[in-house]
Amino acid sequence: MATVPHLMTLADLSPRQITRILTQAHHLKHRSLPWLAPQQYKPSGKRVKLRLPSQSLFNKSIALLFSKRSTRTRVAAETAALLLGGRALFLGKEDIQLGVNESARDTAAVIGGMCQGIFARVGEHAEIEELAKYSPVPVLNALSSLWHPTQILADLLTLHEHAHLFDPTLQPLRVDERSRIAPLPNLRPLTIAYVGDSANVLHDMLVTYPRLGHSLRVATPPQSAYQAPEAVWNRVVELQCDKGIWWGTDPREAVKGADVVVTDTWISMGQEAEKEQRLKDFQGYQVTEALCREGGANPDWKFLHCLPRKAHEVDDDVFYGGRSLVFPEAENRKWTIMAAFDLLFGKWNLGEDQALSVEVNES
Repeated sequence: MATVPHLMTLADLSPRQITRILTQAHHLKHRSLPWLAPQQYKPSGKRVKLRLPSQSLFNKSIALLFSKRSTRTRVAAETAALLLGGRALFLGKEDIQLGVNESARDTAAVIGGMCQGIFARVGEHAEIEELAKYSPVPVLNALSSLWHPTQILADLLTLHEHAHLFDPTLQPLRVDERSRIAPLPNLRPLTIAYVGDSANVLHDMLVTYPRLGHSLRVATPPQSAYQAPEAVWNRVVELQCDKGIWWGTDPREAVKGADVVVTDTWISMGQEAEKEQRLKDFQGYQVTEALCREGGANPDWKFLHCLPRKAHEVDDDVFYGGRSLVFPEAENRKWTIMAAFDLLFGKWNLGEDQALSVEVNES
C-alpha cells in the first residue's frame, strides 16, 4: 500500500508542489463559482451547461477535528468538501472522547477507519504529529502552535490573483465570455513585511516566501517570547530561507520598501492572561498609514491579515481601506483548502505533474 501522505507545514513541500496547489486552487475556484451563482439560462430558455469541479471526495467523509474555535477554517472546509462531492464531519472538543478518556493514537485509528481524511486544528504541534503517526488516512494541519500552512496558501493565491497591483504590465484577472479559465498570473518578486508576534502564520511564511523568490522583513518585540522557536528556525536554516529574511525589532525598519504588509493577532487563543503585558510589548506595532509612510513602504503597498482582527493590530483606515486584501484573502481559505482536500484526501497526490495537469488543462 502507498505511504500515507500528510501535510504539517509548507516546509514539507517543494516550491513546485506549492505552486501546483495554488494552480489547482485557482482552477477549482473558477470551475466552482458558476455553480454557486444564480442559475443562468440561454435566450432559448435552456439552462447554461456547467462542468463540475473535481469530484474526488464523492461518497467520502472528512473529519474536522477541531480543538480550537474557528470561523474561516471551518466554513471553508465544510463548503469545500461539499463542492468536491464529499461530506465534512465537524468534531469539536465537546463532541468526541479525544483528550477525555481516549488517546490521540486510538482516535486516529478509529476516525481513520471511518473517514478518508483528517483536517485537524489543535493546540500543541505534538498533538497533530501524533495523529499523523497513527492515522491510516492523510492528516492536514488546519492550525497548530507552530504552523498554519493553509493560511499561507490562501495568502499566496490572493497575491497571485492581484499580481497586476504589483506589476503595471499585467491586466486584472478575468474569465472570458466562454468561461475559459485564464492561467493564474505570475507574481513578481515582492518585499513582504511582517509586523507582530512570531506565531504559526509567520512561521509558515518564513519557510515559504524566500523559496518562492520573495524577500521577507520581520519586526517583533525583543523579548524571547516573540522570537521564532528553535524547531521553526531549524527548518528555516535547513531550507536556506534565512538568506531571504531580515529580522529586527523596529516596525518602521521592517516595512522599508514593502510591497505587502502583514500582521496577525498579538494575543492568540490561550494567551488571554498575558493580554496586558503583550499590549505593552507591542506598543508602536499597529499597522497604520503613518507607520508605513515613515518607514518607507512602497507607495502602493497592500495589506493582509489572517483574521479575526483587533483594532490595536491595524487601524480602520488600513483594514477597511483600498490597500486591504483581507476579505479576498479570507475567501481564498476556501479555494486553497479545497485544492488541498482534492489532492491530499481525494488523490493522495500533492504534486505529481501528470495528475495535476489533467485537472488544470481540461478547460
